[in-house]
Amino acid sequence: MNAARFKSITVSLSVFFILCNMNGQKAETSISDFNALSEQFLTNIIEKNGTADIRAQLFNTTLSELEERLKTDNQKLAFWINIYNAYIQVILTENPKLYDDRGEFFKAEQIPIAGRLISFAKIEHGIIRKSQWELGGGLIRKWFPNKFERKLRVDQRNYHIHFALNCGAKDCPPVAIYEADRLDQQFEKGTEAYLTRVTEYETNSKEVKTTPLFSWFRGDFGCKSGVKDILKEYDIIPTTKKVDVAYKGYDWTLDLNNFTKL
Repeated sequence: MNAARFKSITVSLSVFFILCNMNGQKAETSISDFNALSEQFLTNIIEKNGTADIRAQLFNTTLSELEERLKTDNQKLAFWINIYNAYIQVILTENPKLYDDRGEFFKAEQIPIAGRLISFAKIEHGIIRKSQWELGGGLIRKWFPNKFERKLRVDQRNYHIHFALNCGAKDCPPVAIYEADRLDQQFEKGTEAYLTRVTEYETNSKEVKTTPLFSWFRGDFGCKSGVKDILKEYDIIPTTKKVDVAYKGYDWTLDLNNFTKL
């Protein structure tokens, strides 16, 4: 059996055990507040309480319910960031070996929601980033996103999501519980904290070394000039004139249970 086939089977087994853990759980036929449910999902993880009932509710909902109740971009972003971050914790806690092949891990359809399995990539690049091609650097849209993605994606991209999504790595932003009605304030606080932590500015050389997230998704930030504007906005650099931007490496060491409050 080749390595790719083995990894595919491993992911499938992980999904199977998640679904089995949900089996027999009572699920509501209709969810009135998806944002509250996503917040409770993460709260239970942080407090080490069970999440099978919540996962069952998410799996047993429908596309039409999600579309109807997640209307604004803030509702969509808060919900999907919480779901993404929660399932990173759930799946990698149960099977950390899946992280050995991160490319396969993020593409694998393993998150049960609305009667189907979706990938972390679908949430990040399809729904939250409004159908961006994941290798396009934020400069190229997907040509043919499917119905699920088109119905649920945001109307406008928001670069702050890159400082809110936690992919399980040591250099990822910490996990916070995002709330739709104060999302903007949380985004501001989280972005400032993350950029302050990961960025270094050398006064004499006027060089700033910062996260490679700015490079990987440069179109989301307005390319290099936009990166400088953002760093200046958060008082990371004193000026944007004649400043050289360099990108650090990224520590992909698995680091779960990294939580914060915003």
